[in-house]
Amino acid sequence: MEISEVRKRIQATIDRSKQRAVRRRARTDEASRAYSTFLDTIAVPLFRQVANVLKAEGYPFGVSMPSGSVKLSSDRNQQDSIELLFDSSGDAPIVVGHVTRSRGGRVIESEQPVGDPASLTENDVLAFLATELEPFVER
Repeated sequence: MEISEVRKRIQATIDRSKQRAVRRRARTDEASRAYSTFLDTIAVPLFRQVANVLKAEGYPFGVSMPSGSVKLSSDRNQQDSIELLFDSSGDAPIVVGHVTRSRGGRVIESEQPVGDPASLTENDVLAFLATELEPFVER
């Protein structure tokens, strides 16, 4: 194979990669701004409402906001928690739910996508929380 052909193909690969990286950074920046707005206007207020309802029902939970996320934690066992995080590692940035539950000596962790930060609503977040809270409120 001619070196000129090899060079052209490798240069084309480099150019495509650079263009894809620029587009990805732009998507991530836009999604990051949307996530910040989502946290301030939807997630944090809703997590606080859920914590208040849980306390009134006899389930002491508190809300914290560790760097760039919101976390609902049991006051009885700090390992029991539900957290929303921003994941920009893939092609499409997404809000991820991280759940940690302790049962006896075991700690069970799971993650699942919740949705695009620009399109998530209060109902989406409440549906996620209601589903994930079931194991915590079983008696």
